[in-house]
Amino acid sequence: MKKTFITAVMLSVLLSFIACSSQNGADIPKQQDYGVFLSVTEDLEALGDYKTVVIDAAYFDEEEIRSFKESGHKVYSYINVGSLEDFRDYYDDYKDLGLGRYEHWDEEIWIDVSDERWQDFILNEVAKDLSEKGIDGFFVDNCDVYFVYPTPEILDGLTVIMQGLKSTGLDVVINGGDAFMDAYLENGGKYDEVITGINQESVFSKILWDKDRFSKASKEDKEYFTDYIERYSGLGADIYLLEYTTDEKLIKEIDEYCRQKGYFYYVSDSLELN
Repeated sequence: MKKTFITAVMLSVLLSFIACSSQNGADIPKQQDYGVFLSVTEDLEALGDYKTVVIDAAYFDEEEIRSFKESGHKVYSYINVGSLEDFRDYYDDYKDLGLGRYEHWDEEIWIDVSDERWQDFILNEVAKDLSEKGIDGFFVDNCDVYFVYPTPEILDGLTVIMQGLKSTGLDVVINGGDAFMDAYLENGGKYDEVITGINQESVFSKILWDKDRFSKASKEDKEYFTDYIERYSGLGADIYLLEYTTDEKLIKEIDEYCRQKGYFYYVSDSLELN
């Protein structure tokens, strides 16, 4: 099942991926080794407890990012390639390329990634501006536009964008994107032409949107997503899990799975990730 499309922008975000040990039994690093702070728009130094952070670098300047990196940190920036958020200052310029409503996220619309205008804007303005600030990589969201609109044109458009991001030489971590990745490889592509890693949400857990609570993923969904991440892990991609649960038994299951596989994970008890 390909059902998980969770965008973190506009939420009060605090992700702290727990790095699981590798299969050779290495110690687990501190939880502060990795954090994602998409709602933080000032005072980057306040994130100093985290070795690697994911931020929306659009809200920071080159000097702030350079200073943070010089103190021993790594910085990745969020970049939304498959949808358009109404709080971006370029919303009015590209809303005519909208494809439809983004379920559960009223401030966003799916965008036509096959349009050369959008491709040029993402690669030659958004990504260029972010990379010039000295970031170490991109955290790429909403490639799931291809799951919602599975046409050859959308696939080709995403391919242009993802290959373009990868050609910068920076790390590229795709959030979800299973439909796109599988189609890309089925058409003869190689994973490392478009990504360095995958972040997958809700492998073991499930969000009950209409009931505002969490549950356990169905056997079908769990098998689908574990197969997805394990296939790409086997090819060499870095793997991250983001789970939503307060179930201690389920958390233990997630921990044991990641320890065995050498993956990273974070368990949140809140959809707001606060």
